[in-house]
Amino acid sequence: MLTFIPTPIGNPADITIRSMRAFEEAELFLCEDTRNTKHLLQLLSDRYDMRMPNAIFLSFNEHNGDERLSQICNDLKEKNVVYVSDAGMPVISDPGQILVEYCQHHKISYDILPGANAALTAYVASGFKGGEFVFLGFLPHKGKERKSKLEIALKQDFAAILYEAPHRLLKFLEEIATIDTDREIFLAKELTKKYQKYYKNRAIVLLEEFRDENIRGEWVVIIEPKPKSDKTLSIEEIVSLDLSPKEKAKLLSEATGKSPKECYSEIMNFIKLNS
Repeated sequence: MLTFIPTPIGNPADITIRSMRAFEEAELFLCEDTRNTKHLLQLLSDRYDMRMPNAIFLSFNEHNGDERLSQICNDLKEKNVVYVSDAGMPVISDPGQILVEYCQHHKISYDILPGANAALTAYVASGFKGGEFVFLGFLPHKGKERKSKLEIALKQDFAAILYEAPHRLLKFLEEIATIDTDREIFLAKELTKKYQKYYKNRAIVLLEEFRDENIRGEWVVIIEPKPKSDKTLSIEEIVSLDLSPKEKAKLLSEATGKSPKECYSEIMNFIKLNS
């Protein structure tokens, strides 16, 4: 049995009782970094009386994941195995995804415990409306891939959530300010930690605010959804488009809020009256 256990993203008190019980019973730990996991377990033992597990600790990351699977395939079936990332929910922007896929393919039982997540925590704090978002993880460091992913983020109809390293935050704000001066950005620094702080403003304003600061810590970035166009296509404009009647009806439905069936009838009547 394999259990994916979320770890605190900052404040160790955010650990759950269920997670600590799973730690105590574990026979094998698969860790993004064994040193970070052992440090967390010792802290939980010292502060919250968690019993230290008698377990084996193995690293599991993007470099050794495939090789490690060949070594532990029987353990995943026979032992209490846990996987933990360095912070937050496993599998999100970390190598745990290949473990999930492996378990599904080989019909191995696994469980995901709920817990801390930086992206969702920041989204709730952002105040952006809609309740819908897209998570894009870390931007590529440079080049065409970075530019392409940033353009994707800016074209979203929903808030776009990203992670960014402190030494690239100014570069990120410069890129946003160049592409869309008025786009609003929400920044969450060091979530749940002592120096947690929120910032929300236009990218160009935040850029000037941070230019002379020593930017440290971990950052979650949320980009405001792209502005909605005030222009609504008229039925005349929709009918003139090179689309099938059903596609035109769907477009008119989105513009007016009427049902596609009702819009189809309107379009067909309009065509009949103007033919």
